[in-house]
Amino acid sequence: MSEERARTGAEWLLRAYEEYTRAFGEITRRAPARFSERDWRGTRADALERLELYRHSLDPTIRDLKSLFGEGVSDVALWTAMKVLFARLAADRQDLELAETFFNSASRRIFHTVGVDSRAEFVSSEAPSLPLEAAAAFLVSFDGSAGTRAILERALSAVPFAAGWEDLACDAALGAVKLDAALTQAWGAPLFDTLEMLRPVFFRSKGAYLIGRVHRGDRTRPLVVALLNRDGRVTVDAVLADEDEASIVFSFTRSYFHVECPRPAALVAFLKALMPRKPVGELYNALGFNKHGKTELYRDLLRHLASSDDRFVEAPGARGMVMLVFTLPSYDVVFKVIRDSFAPPKTASRRDVLDKYRFVFRHTRAGRLADVQEFEHLSFPVARFDPALLGALLKSAAETVEVRGAEVVLHHLYTERRLTPLDLYLKDAPPDKARAAIVDFGEAIRDLAKANIFPGDLLTKNFGLTRHGRVVFYDYDEIAFLTDVNFRELPACADEDAGGSEPSFYVGENDVFPEEFLTFMGLRGAAREGFLERHSDLLGVRFWLDTQRRERAAEIVDVFPYARERRLRPDGVSDLNQARKPAALAPGPFPGTTR
Repeated sequence: MSEERARTGAEWLLRAYEEYTRAFGEITRRAPARFSERDWRGTRADALERLELYRHSLDPTIRDLKSLFGEGVSDVALWTAMKVLFARLAADRQDLELAETFFNSASRRIFHTVGVDSRAEFVSSEAPSLPLEAAAAFLVSFDGSAGTRAILERALSAVPFAAGWEDLACDAALGAVKLDAALTQAWGAPLFDTLEMLRPVFFRSKGAYLIGRVHRGDRTRPLVVALLNRDGRVTVDAVLADEDEASIVFSFTRSYFHVECPRPAALVAFLKALMPRKPVGELYNALGFNKHGKTELYRDLLRHLASSDDRFVEAPGARGMVMLVFTLPSYDVVFKVIRDSFAPPKTASRRDVLDKYRFVFRHTRAGRLADVQEFEHLSFPVARFDPALLGALLKSAAETVEVRGAEVVLHHLYTERRLTPLDLYLKDAPPDKARAAIVDFGEAIRDLAKANIFPGDLLTKNFGLTRHGRVVFYDYDEIAFLTDVNFRELPACADEDAGGSEPSFYVGENDVFPEEFLTFMGLRGAAREGFLERHSDLLGVRFWLDTQRRERAAEIVDVFPYARERRLRPDGVSDLNQARKPAALAPGPFPGTTR
């Protein structure tokens, strides 16, 4: 192994990474124009292109390395030297952590590494260094003494859009009412010292978001300003000043933002300060750096294993017919392994399941699908597995799981954030809580339909609740495009044959009868009443056929990451006169000023 060969390999990998970042940035920079031009189909296409970019960049890089080095490509000594030289070449990069993950991706593809190999990978056992002070370069600060309305108007006017603002002054007035109310609820008065706003704009689907924070003494509140472009001009749709609401905007159930991010660690540091309970890996995911988000998740898991002693156990909830699901009680993640075979009535193959999970990765998640990370060749100590779980894994997933000495090797698995299974929640929830959960269950079904998704199995065991109480779908083996489903009314003869085991009428492979949903859901008491009260239209074909029609007409329907009451104009129409009345604003501390 010569140093020249190692340098050639390191330089080749760095050039490939730089080409990837160039293409990533090019796609991301289309977002402002897409938003201003209301090019929502282009926005969708960009999102898909960027999701596929990493693989499309890495695959030819692996082929090139194999061509360059031949059989020597799997020489560990070569990669050890390449790692040293790559670190030297990339040392001054502002996105060094992402470059190292790209190197690791290539290394793991070459060696099919089980666990971690520090000789050929960048490894860190320390929590990531997040340079919060570096985020100052991305911030614009506004003095709070000017008053909330004036400050918001200045902050909004500092953001240029080619489409222009519809009525910036009105939006600032309406937004000030919302912000003052939020600060009064949190701090007892609508007062703050400074407002800091990030310069980069966060684009996703049909929305754009301005992110910042307000300071009062040593206290801080996040600020999220949600923007829409309905008719060719930009308007403020919502103003959020709560950590939980900001967290939902950045939820693991939503697609990734398109935002210019020259120094990712600094931007993540700022977002982490706003949402301290949000895992670092999820914040990288939210910015579109899902490969590095996966790296951060894995490193965080290893650190947690080193500082804990509980065992992996089967996850709470109904056992899946396709997946074996387990968790570490002290860690907020579930691990899903595909079974070797599926019992009837499941007819899917392993390939089908892999395709379903890839479908979820590529598709708009609409705030109702849990993000998934796919891992290969992980290794954990046997002692960390509950014996019953390990026995089940070796019996039902022997093609994927094996024991090597003192280690359990999992050759393929998925991870998701751990949720409370909806069926378990409903068993013990008081009536008011059960009703609220089932109403959001119906909203989840609607949101998925708006994103052209039909879950397949509308059983409560396939849905879970986040810590914010939002219902999310997480069992993907029956998921399908809504437009591929044939929604039918039950024929009259169905009532006559209700006692039979087989229907006397023809049922096609993709036929679905909404009238049967309530029976399969198995809802009881307050949950059943709540569903019928709010979502009875889901039990007929009209809703489904209307939603299909809109999708086939290429209409992209709004799905908002905040409650209706947070919108400045819940009905889509503003009362401009009301917004412009000074009396609508809370009085400030000095005569003639408002905040």
